Amino acid sequence: MMLRTLCRRSAAILQQTQQSAPRLWVTPAQQRWASTLPMNTVVLFVPQQEAWVVERMGRYHRILEPGLNFLIPVLDKIRYVQSLKEIVIDVPEQSAVSLDNVTLQIDGVLYLRILDPFKASYGVEDPEYAVTQLAQTTMRSELGKLTLDKVFRERESLNSNIVHSINQASDEWGIRCLRYEIKDIHVPPRVKESMQMQVEAERKKRATVLESEGTREAAINVAEGRKQAQILASEGEKAEQINRAAGEAQAVVAKAEAKAKAIRLLSDALTEQNGNAAASLSVAEQYVSAFSNLAKQTNTILLPSNTGDITGMVTQAMTIYSTLAKTTPATSVEAAQVKKEELPDFLVSPEEQRTQ
Repeated sequence: MMLRTLCRRSAAILQQTQQSAPRLWVTPAQQRWASTLPMNTVVLFVPQQEAWVVERMGRYHRILEPGLNFLIPVLDKIRYVQSLKEIVIDVPEQSAVSLDNVTLQIDGVLYLRILDPFKASYGVEDPEYAVTQLAQTTMRSELGKLTLDKVFRERESLNSNIVHSINQASDEWGIRCLRYEIKDIHVPPRVKESMQMQVEAERKKRATVLESEGTREAAINVAEGRKQAQILASEGEKAEQINRAAGEAQAVVAKAEAKAKAIRLLSDALTEQNGNAAASLSVAEQYVSAFSNLAKQTNTILLPSNTGDITGMVTQAMTIYSTLAKTTPATSVEAAQVKKEELPDFLVSPEEQRTQ
């Protein structure tokens, strides 16, 4: 009973002293904290993720841990209550000038966490306000290092630079900046119009480049097709010429073999009985055939002096033949062919002249 009575009297005295204190002596930060400060009821239960800073006779005493805690009435006073959860602060919109002298309106969101309740309570008057102002000034300085195009492309690096700069200054306040995110970036209307025109020009440029690349690829494909067609045509012509040459060679060989066979048969026939008479008959026929073809192909005609003496012509041809038969008996078909070429042109048939 005595303890309960003592607690009630101490609470009443504390309330009277707070009500009787002049308002001019209390700062805005103290008013904010005083509105949420718990009273000293001797037995206190501190919630999880909260730190209560206790002063004894106006001097820092200790920080209450979550759970059950005991305080001395009148002497101990809960001065600050710090939340150890992650705090989200909305950074108001502000103007900043980029490196290329473009005025931007930027706002963001700041994520904080208190790591040291003692520094957060006694290191700075209002930690949230201090961090917000630091984030705004840091954002202005970081934006002044970038051009307008890089501000949109390097938002992630810009956020990381702002967080790094804030953490360098907020270590003395016991506050850790976890991340900073830019919400909106507003540009002047004229700058927005010029950016839109730039985007359209860039798209037209890409379209033109792609169209030119397509035309180039098409021209290259057409040239490659023509090249392959010419190569295939030349290979086909080459094969055709090879086949034609092979056929002509085979035809020449076949004609030569047929002529050789005919010469052999002729030589065999001349060695038989009445072979000379047959030779005379053949020479006479060739003579008559040769005179029948005169002046059919050209206008130039060469006539022997004894054109009308057929018997003399035949006799002369047979004399040449008898001389060849005596000097070179029928031993070689090639020798007989050479001697036959020495005969007068009018004794050789047109077919043999074309063959020769």
